Amino acid sequence: MLQRHLALTLLDECTGRDIWPVEHCRSRGVPEAWIEELADALESSFRNDRDTIYVDGTPTNQFHGIRDVDLAIRLGKELGIDVHRATSLAISRPGIVQAIKEAVEEG
Repeated sequence: MLQRHLALTLLDECTGRDIWPVEHCRSRGVPEAWIEELADALESSFRNDRDTIYVDGTPTNQFHGIRDVDLAIRLGKELGIDVHRATSLAISRPGIVQAIKEAVEEG
């Protein structure tokens, strides 16, 4: 179980736009079981800039990490939020993260 203050801190860092490197997740205190569950090799789609993965400002074909939207969903569940209900009207990854943050704030 993740301590509530750490879960809230991690959720605050999520934007819905980023992919966190596995080592960054470890350094921030994401539980190893979550890293194993959520980490994936993600591929860029160069057709649309929002679907292109950048590392230090340079486009890359593949990146191994955790999408912060997936981490936010996992954090919402850990914090007792009905994530499906809270995000049912969200239409984008940033919208999903924002809906989770608002649901947590509303308690």
